[in-house]
Amino acid sequence: MYAVINDKGNQYRVAEGEEVLIDALKAPIGDLIEFDHVLMVGGCEDEEPKIGRPEIQGARVLAEVVAHERGPKVHTVRFKGPSQTTIGHRQNYTRVKISEIHPDWGVENGA
Repeated sequence: MYAVINDKGNQYRVAEGEEVLIDALKAPIGDLIEFDHVLMVGGCEDEEPKIGRPEIQGARVLAEVVAHERGPKVHTVRFKGPSQTTIGHRQNYTRVKISEIHPDWGVENGA
């Protein structure tokens, strides 16, 4: 089973047991978090994929915080006049492991 979740304006396709890098969260390592903005659920043999409008009401994805990481350094150079300025940036990420996907198939979503 897989789901598409929305977290802080970014969409992630997740599956049970998978580890995903998401934007930084202020949660300690080992903490359980819940994503309730589920946009799509699919992958069941007996059901067709369900697409929310815009979200599936009652669906949720549970995950465990595994680690806090930093992405690769990105360098930018700005040329202005006879000089140049170099700027670097590293994005903060949180690695989460998806433990459960609860689709709530029985709840119908309003149009």
